[in-house]
Amino acid sequence: MNRIEKELLIESIKDFDLPEYNEIPNVGLYLEQTAKYISEYLKPIQSTPVTGSMISNYVKKGLVSNPIKKQYNREQIAYLFFIFIAKTVISMEDIKLLLNLQREIYEPNVAYNYFQEELENVLGFVFETKDNIDEIGTQQSEEKMILRNIIVAVAHKVYIDKCFKILHDKAE
Repeated sequence: MNRIEKELLIESIKDFDLPEYNEIPNVGLYLEQTAKYISEYLKPIQSTPVTGSMISNYVKKGLVSNPIKKQYNREQIAYLFFIFIAKTVISMEDIKLLLNLQREIYEPNVAYNYFQEELENVLGFVFETKDNIDEIGTQQSEEKMILRNIIVAVAHKVYIDKCFKILHDKAE
């Protein structure tokens, strides 16, 4: 990959920034608003937009609780961010297992903020915008190690997908 292509690769994720937990709207978003909100944030790392039917499917599978008065709150949206990112590298069955485990150990805001910080941390390293992966948080646990490895796999998948997109565009 030449220098210009490498710069395009880095530029493609430069603006990626998931909201922190307290920045996610808690006023209640309707299904299509929720899908659009999540899609906008994930656009730099995922080419497939989030749809309302995808969200409804995750509710039916019990991954996310039912909306209240057809509106999704902050906690539900945080879980959806994780699901849409993690599903690129692990099965829905494993996501459900992880979410159940997380609910037993960590509050949703703590779990989401760790996920959000770690994802940006690892993406920066994989895309070579930073020299090393920082240690996020103070507690070490097997669950945290599993999550970090999922995030590492996601970051590498995003990198590979973007490399192939550049190569395909170049071949056309």
